Amino acid sequence: MTKQAIHTDQAPQPRGAYSQGVVSGGFLFTSGFGPHDPRTGETSASVGAQTAQALRNIQAVLAERGLTLHDVVRTTVHLHHLKHDFDEFDAVYSEFFSDPMPVRTTVGSELMDVLVTIDVVAGLRE
Repeated sequence: MTKQAIHTDQAPQPRGAYSQGVVSGGFLFTSGFGPHDPRTGETSASVGAQTAQALRNIQAVLAERGLTLHDVVRTTVHLHHLKHDFDEFDAVYSEFFSDPMPVRTTVGSELMDVLVTIDVVAGLRE
């Protein structure tokens, strides 16, 4: 099995021992991205705005391999306040994807100073 790390300056830089994305087995796997603006490091207050920024960060990693959110087949979402924030998160999330929607797992998680973190798996184009 071969692995290729993906890196872009258009998304937040790793704060530990991990890659922004890895290509392997016909797929691109991203790390979990939060809502940090890659230029300023700032975050917004609402879960909707944080969701939008997290997805823009993911779009930047996908773009490094010529992919878009349309190529995403699976997402995993961690919400700090699952019951409270799910509807607002889902409304913004649905603006970024089109049918057929990727499969998704959404869980409540203790997050470090953010409301949402998202990772994806995207199929590579042949």
